[in-house]
Amino acid sequence: MNGVISFVKAHACGNDFLILDETAACGEHAALARRLCSRNTSIGADGIEFLDRRPTGEFFLRLFNADGSEAELSGNGTRCVAAWLAHSEGLREVALGTHGGVRTCRVIQENGFDFLIESEMGVPRVTPRTIELPRVGNVEGAMVNVGNPHFVLFVGGRRNDWDFGVHGMSWQKLGARISTSPLFPQGTNVEFVKVLSAHEIEFRIFERGCGPTTSSGTGTCASSAAAMALRGAARELTAIAEGGEQRTVWPANDAAMLLTGPAEIVCQG
Repeated sequence: MNGVISFVKAHACGNDFLILDETAACGEHAALARRLCSRNTSIGADGIEFLDRRPTGEFFLRLFNADGSEAELSGNGTRCVAAWLAHSEGLREVALGTHGGVRTCRVIQENGFDFLIESEMGVPRVTPRTIELPRVGNVEGAMVNVGNPHFVLFVGGRRNDWDFGVHGMSWQKLGARISTSPLFPQGTNVEFVKVLSAHEIEFRIFERGCGPTTSSGTGTCASSAAAMALRGAARELTAIAEGGEQRTVWPANDAAMLLTGPAEIVCQG
């Protein structure tokens, strides 16, 4: 592992990532993620996006969570990388390969280090599912795949009601139980969704390998897709997380979903 590593830090609605060149990992991606993502003893982040520049000119991302586990992709992390490439190399549109598929990002607005970016997020797959948890019972929800796995629950409540708990548990505690349940051998991200109106949802996320986060790009897509497919929500939605709003458009069940949201470059060093 190199003694000095060049990095960029960026965030999307508070969901923060380090961007490192793939060569910096020296094959120790997991250890480096655990070390650098520690908020008390290092730079701090929800994960690291390792950027690999292929000889063909293509880009490929490997995402490692703060706990050192590798995930298929991150919608917010991919957008952060697109923002950095726009800033550093002037790329207004870029295709980024991930283990969850290619994601094409387009810069819609730019103001200094702040970007608004639209991303093609692939075709969501939504499947209603009821799971049984010990000492909890049956939990109704939906499995949603947007290149990575999600379990979406719908919860009651009104706008500005901060309680997303269900089944007599806080969303953080239940999210941890579901995310690490043996029912999901590879783990799963978990979203708790309130449908506020036909055009607006609010959600909280317990992210696999990281825990509660202020936002999630794929979580936004999964929550939106479930609301559209199962709760009659409109095909264009504003999705609100603790870190802010993102916009989703899903024209039809067999079409790719578009995700639009901000990304800000925080620092480099």
